[in-house]
Amino acid sequence: MNAKNTMNTQHMRHIKRAALAAGVGAVLVAGVLVFVPDGDQGPPEPGPEARARAAVGAGSPASLPDVAALIRDREAWLRKNPEDAESWAVLGAAYVERGGLRADTAYYPKAEQALRRSLKVTPGERRNPAATAGLASLANARHDYAAARKWGEAVRKADPARWATYPVLIEAYSGLGDYPAAGKALDKLRALRPDNPRVLSVSSAVYRDRGWREDAAAKADEAFTEAGTPAEKAGALHALAGLAWDRGEPKEALRYYDAALKISRDHHQSLAGRARALAALDRADEAGQDYQAAIAERPLPEYALELGELYESQGLDGDARSQYALLRDRTARARVDGVNEELLLARFESDHGNPRAAVERLEAEWRRGHRSMQMSDALGWALFKAGEPAKALPYAKRATEQGMRSALFSYHRGEIERALEMDSPARRHLEEALRTNPRFSPLLAPKARAALDALGELPDGGPKDMHGNGEYTPLSPAPSAPSSASSSASSSSSPSSVAPSAPATPSAVPSASGTPSKPVSTPTPPVSTQSAARN
Repeated sequence: MNAKNTMNTQHMRHIKRAALAAGVGAVLVAGVLVFVPDGDQGPPEPGPEARARAAVGAGSPASLPDVAALIRDREAWLRKNPEDAESWAVLGAAYVERGGLRADTAYYPKAEQALRRSLKVTPGERRNPAATAGLASLANARHDYAAARKWGEAVRKADPARWATYPVLIEAYSGLGDYPAAGKALDKLRALRPDNPRVLSVSSAVYRDRGWREDAAAKADEAFTEAGTPAEKAGALHALAGLAWDRGEPKEALRYYDAALKISRDHHQSLAGRARALAALDRADEAGQDYQAAIAERPLPEYALELGELYESQGLDGDARSQYALLRDRTARARVDGVNEELLLARFESDHGNPRAAVERLEAEWRRGHRSMQMSDALGWALFKAGEPAKALPYAKRATEQGMRSALFSYHRGEIERALEMDSPARRHLEEALRTNPRFSPLLAPKARAALDALGELPDGGPKDMHGNGEYTPLSPAPSAPSSASSSASSSSSPSSVAPSAPATPSAVPSASGTPSKPVSTPTPPVSTQSAARN
């Protein structure tokens, strides 16, 4: 199909959707869309409670006002009907959603109480899958991925056709670093609901983790096209912005972030993303203002870390310390509410505090089975900062060799290799970091350039060993090494003394057909929303 036919098809789809939204019947006659007045206007548009209930039940983005309305509605109902297990499950899921939307972890204990009350009234994942799945979503929100996997797999076993379980499982598997399981879950999800906006968004995220950027962008673009609510559209645009950022295109990312904010003004993720893009474009004052606005609305500790590093890159050490203090305060509050922020705290300690403490935190997480690419990268970097580059390297390799193209991962590996006097690999990975995203961090990107300069040019005649340094990294886990797919490793195995296993050979792009989707060109921001760009 050529570009003109593709545009016509998309245009027709938008017209049909607009017709249905307006309550007008439509039929195709000889390829022409003919509108037919409908005498019966059909059911009224769903109210905020119904919209939120549908979104929360499917794990899709919902607006804060709709979720608040749903919570008020179910709380009032349950005061009169305390034995309604279904309503307790809905209320618990709504608390989880509101906690995420408001960046307020105090809602998570309330969610757990509601969900467990539901299971007390109607026990069992077969009889009460909504409450069991709600506990899985809550565990993901708390970054307790092993618990999320346990609850999610229980629901899947009881009802394999319940499609809303699979996005929860995919998040849990990804958090544990079990990417093959995530791919298999995606296959099943796409077979059940191939064109659902939530499924398209999840597909985009899995493809991004695998390093298939074009496919990830195509799915995010489809998710935007199929989205039925402003929250869903903003989420899809945010995903497209993140992919543009990963490619080192801050101007493109900024356009997407602006478009998302035009659709949903309270989309704090896009406001923080906009700040990140502005900082990369040397618009530090505007970036600081956006970060401050995002933190004022949603005081997430990761926003405080990013703003603190922006201040530190400008020599504003006092302002940076204020943000780092906020990070400590918010993570301490989150811990009280059952949220695991060890990965974020360790990243902070590695660069701005106590690297040895970071190692201890991350080794404990590794023993719990949390072995994602992000965890591998962070543990490798913490070991390096603690003065153990030889122990750090296997973790850095694990992070960079599983698919995701991350400038930060490449930079960390390059610095570790430089410390080990592995000049050629170090040069290659530092160049890769700056080629992937030249402005990946206001604090670390300049250090990457300085490290590359310190290595100098390749010696005359090129590298002595065109095939590397002779080290062999197995494609399957060694018998004595911890497996990335197993979360039941003995707690006595210390990650600092046992090198992580290398990742298994990446499978094809997860899809129902089992074959990679054809790469497509990266989509541009929707024409109707580009007017929001302010770059």
